[in-house]
Formats: sequence, structure tokens, C-alpha cells
Amino acid sequence: MSTKDASGAAPMRAFVRLLIGVAIAVPVMALLLLAGAWGREFWLSSRPVQSAAEETSPALIARGAYLARIANCAGCHSPRGGAPLAGGLPLGTPFGTLFSSNLTPDPETGLGRWTADDFWRAMHHGRSRDGRLLYPAFPYTSYTAMTREDADAIFAWLRQQPAVTQTAPTHQLGWPYRWQSALAVWRLMYFTPGDAPSHDDTVVERGGDGGAAQDAAGQAALARGRYLVQAVGHCAECHAPRNRLGALRDAAGLRGGWVGVQGWIAPSLADPHAAGVQDWSDAEVRSWLRSGWSPKGAALGPMADVVAESLQHLTDADVQVMSVYLRGLPREGSPVAEFKPAPSAQLDLGRQVYAKHCADCHGDQGQGRQIAGEPAYPPLAGNRAVTLDAPQNVLQMLADGGYAPTTPAHPRPYGMPPLRQVLTEAEMAAVATVIRQSWGNRASAVTEQEVLRLK
Repeated sequence: MSTKDASGAAPMRAFVRLLIGVAIAVPVMALLLLAGAWGREFWLSSRPVQSAAEETSPALIARGAYLARIANCAGCHSPRGGAPLAGGLPLGTPFGTLFSSNLTPDPETGLGRWTADDFWRAMHHGRSRDGRLLYPAFPYTSYTAMTREDADAIFAWLRQQPAVTQTAPTHQLGWPYRWQSALAVWRLMYFTPGDAPSHDDTVVERGGDGGAAQDAAGQAALARGRYLVQAVGHCAECHAPRNRLGALRDAAGLRGGWVGVQGWIAPSLADPHAAGVQDWSDAEVRSWLRSGWSPKGAALGPMADVVAESLQHLTDADVQVMSVYLRGLPREGSPVAEFKPAPSAQLDLGRQVYAKHCADCHGDQGQGRQIAGEPAYPPLAGNRAVTLDAPQNVLQMLADGGYAPTTPAHPRPYGMPPLRQVLTEAEMAAVATVIRQSWGNRASAVTEQEVLRLK
């Protein structure tokens, strides 16, 4: 063999050895990861649980009914037009479609054979009665901070509901998301069970001039507000960003996120230019939470459902502490994008569409409209919901219409008609651009491509 042939063979042998090493290392590392994930799951499942008495007092059931309202259990577990809490509602995700479970006390298809301990494990550990790992579309990543007392109260209330025999459809997930092992690895990376300090255990110091007691009372209110927002209300599940694998990133920051695959954006609650209420008065925040209405805009899309089904039922005390917590969130503004006026041709087209389809309700100057002295159509001028960096929410309303929530303060809300079949992509982009660039509003123009993505 020549010297040249020998020198060429050495790198080839090294490359082959490298390939063999990788071929051995990758499956070994995968096996170690799976072993670690399932080892952790075994440890979690074997942790002792302090059993609770199967109490069914009227006071506990009433408390559970209230908490289930605030947690909006029916919102995901009640199929459209079907029996309440019977499950089967499709929940679209980037990884496939999940179907909510039956929460009624049916022994075959619901919670009829569950105990309070089983329910606690589902809420706290994300594990079903049969040991199956639950997908985090059920927001146990937030419910894990719920107190045992509150979980038991919700379970006691669920046990009193009419039993409905209804099996949820099988989840429709792609590879590898349908595997329990993949879910175990996800939980190893992104889920840490934890208990929230019970708001009933707060100690208020007394004595002196009352300053310490007042400060402790303020801290108790803040803790209760945090508990309602982060645990029971699980607001971060929509209002926090997620990574590519669907895990929440900085849930406490509430910096905004996507609402599943519905195409809506839940704006940042940390940014006063998005959905933050740091500059609002306490009365304005309390009114918004319960009614979904404000001189600054109305709750629409998924948020309208949250107000209608959940937030409007808050007690005076709880709406107050939620206001305290939300108003006290640290400010974090988003970078200000360079404003670029839209082409004059697009603005001209948008003004024509606005005059024909929008001005009668929202006003020639975007000032909104009242009927019989009551707000009917929200203003568009100065409305931060229409000037978000991303225009998806405006386009969703233009395309599909919708209603503000029905609440005692607004029992007959006026609706927005869908314009998807009325306007072309160019017209929809143009009128959205006019709304975002008129009456002092300064936001980016909307393109036809962004409209097409809705479809």
C-alpha cells in the first residue's frame, strides 16, 4: 500500500468510529432520558397524599361551585349544545386535537369512581385515576398551585352534578406526541408540581400604630389576587408565551401569548400599551373584570367567553384583590416599531370600506356609539386592542364578528357582523389598516398575506 493510501484510510477509520460512537450514544442517551422521566413519574406517583374526608356539606359545595365558575371548568368541559361538563369538546393545539374529559359523576365515563385523592392528583400532578399522564391542555401546570382545600371543594361540587354517560373521543395527535413516554419527557423538562400557600393561613401582625397590620393585610390581598390569577383563574395559560413544545415561558410575567390555534392573541398584561391595567383606576379594573366593558374598549373573542362564564361571578372581595394584583404587575413595554404609513391607495380603499360597513356603529371618527345613554359599540380611536403590534385580533373580528359578554351591566350587548364573505382580502387589509392608522392610532399596515393566513 502506498503512503498516500494509508494517509487517506486513517481519516476514514476515524470517521467510521465517530459514526459508530454516535449510533451507540444516541439511543443510550435516549434510554437514560426515558429512565429519568419515568423514574420521576414513579416518584411523584408514590408520594404520600394526605387523604381528605369525603365531605359534602352545603358550605363546601357552594364554595366548590364558586371556584369552578372562576376556574371556568364548563368552558372546556361542556360541548357546544351538549350536556354541561360532559366533555368531548375539541381543543385544537399545534400538536393535534385533544378532547376534554367527562367531569360528571358517571361511574363509567366520568368521575363517578374517583375519590378526592384521585381528583387532587389530577389537579396537582397531572395524573389520571388510572395512572395515565394528562396532557397540559388541561391546565394542571397552573392548577398545581391550587390549595388542597379548594380542589376538594370543586370535587365535592362536581359530585353533585347530574351524571351523563358520554365517552370522550380519542385524542388525535401526531407522532410522537401521542406517546406517554414523550409526555413524561416533556414533564421532566417543563413541569414542577408545587403547592401555593393557603390564603386562609395568612398571619396578620397586630399592635403598634396599626401600620404592620395594614401592611400584612395588603400583602394578604396581593397573595390572594396572585392565587386567583395564577392558580384558579390560570390566566397565564393564554396570557403567557410558550416555547415550540408548548411549555409556558415565565408564567408569572403574563407577557402575552397565542390562544391555541384559534388565531387570537392574548395581549401582554405587563404592557400598559397592550392589555396592562397599571394606569387604570381600581374602579375601572373591577368594572372591566365583571362586565368586559370599558371606555377604552370591550372584551371580545375568547376573552368575552371568560368574562361571561367566569369573571363576572367574582365576589366583591375577590374582584378587589385581583385588581390589586393586576395593577401591581411590573411594567414591561414592548419595543416600539418604526411607524410606516400605508400607501395612499390602500388608505383610500380602506376609508371607502369603513364608510360603508363600519362608520354607522363606530362613528366617522372612530369615537364609538352609545344607545339610550349606554355604551353600545366601542371606540376605535385610541383603542389599544386595534393597535397591537400584530393585527390578528382586528382581523379576527372583521372576519368572524362576535359579541361582547352578556353581563348584568350589559345584558343585551350589540354584536359585530362577520365580513369574511363580504370583503375581499384587499378590502379587509385596507380597512384594518385605516383603523390602525387613523384618529391618532399608529400601528403597522396590514397586508393581504396576513388576511389570507386567517383562512
